[in-house]
Amino acid sequence: MDYKTACELLTQQASPTQPDAFLTRLQTSQPPIPGQVTSLLLALKVVADRLKNDVTLDRTLACSLFDLAYGSRQYYEDGRSSGVEWPPLLDEDLGRIAIAARQIFAGSP
Repeated sequence: MDYKTACELLTQQASPTQPDAFLTRLQTSQPPIPGQVTSLLLALKVVADRLKNDVTLDRTLACSLFDLAYGSRQYYEDGRSSGVEWPPLLDEDLGRIAIAARQIFAGSP
């Protein structure tokens, strides 16, 4: 996956207008599509590797990173409070997404 594709994937998966986007699925109490988290983590790694020496971030990308890291956790917790039975590893996956997003902001791989 190249950098441009990774950025597009992250932006799409954070978009509320995409019906099968990662955040949309969590918001509607649906589990991620198989492979969706893996694709997100790969895209986050590609972006982190490419931006580790940059001092600025694109605003759209930064917003997507924040939404994926923070919004996904909020939707997960809201669903859990409402009795949604999430996949067993989703909690850990959300932690991995948040760590990867933070590493991009911090500039550390």
